[in-house]
Amino acid sequence: MTTEQPLNHYRRVLTNLVRTATLAIVVGAATLAHAQPTESAPQEAPRGVFEIIFAGGLVGDTLMWVLFALSLTAAYLVFEHMMTLRHKELMPPSLADNVRHLLTEGRIAEAEQLCRNTPSFLSFVLLHGLAELDGGWPAVEKALEDSTAEQSARLFRKIEYLSVIGNIAPMVGLLGTVTGMIGAFQTVASTGGAAGAGDLARGIYEALVTTVGGLVIAIPALGAFAIFRNRIDQLVAEAAYLAQHVFAPVKRRRTKWREPAATAPTPPPLKGAP
Repeated sequence: MTTEQPLNHYRRVLTNLVRTATLAIVVGAATLAHAQPTESAPQEAPRGVFEIIFAGGLVGDTLMWVLFALSLTAAYLVFEHMMTLRHKELMPPSLADNVRHLLTEGRIAEAEQLCRNTPSFLSFVLLHGLAELDGGWPAVEKALEDSTAEQSARLFRKIEYLSVIGNIAPMVGLLGTVTGMIGAFQTVASTGGAAGAGDLARGIYEALVTTVGGLVIAIPALGAFAIFRNRIDQLVAEAAYLAQHVFAPVKRRRTKWREPAATAPTPPPLKGAP
């Protein structure tokens, strides 16, 4: 699956969510316009942010707590990725130069020990390349490609949780919209069409608040996912370049080894030999 396909899927999800919410608002407004006033005492409308957020009844409040948990999880993931997806964390300074210097001098064991003492994305890739030195440059190149792909997949799996949250949060908000409108129409049905605006207010609040909450969480989560994805692409490309640079002496030495063997002249016969 290409990177454009998930983005198109998210756009379709958000578009359908907005259409559903708009339809719910229109239907609710039409119901309120045709509802007959009742003689019951008017209820005071919720005031303040928290009163409005938790004015959706048991189902609405439960969904808002779910959205709150998703928002905390997304905030934690964003902070954690900001701390770990950094250049110095994935590619420690001077590691590539030091390993290249040791490799040039033939101190393979010391190069391996240096990589083990500096755990990171780049050291993992270099260790796999060092392990295949006996197989020549083709084996080293294959090991570098495989280890780079493995580590990049691991990083993408970490940020995938932000994409999941960005996809789930609008669905939770949509669920609140549906249940809120069900409650509103149930009120109209139970009163035989005589429900007033105050009687329908709770369902309308539940429908609108959860929708807004889901979008407020989904938009930053998907934005952070796109930013971290591009960041990983950039860092992986740089790590692959550094790995190729570290093992450049191995590639050049392979050429020097093969050329003398292919062009070595035949030694002349010794004088006086039988």
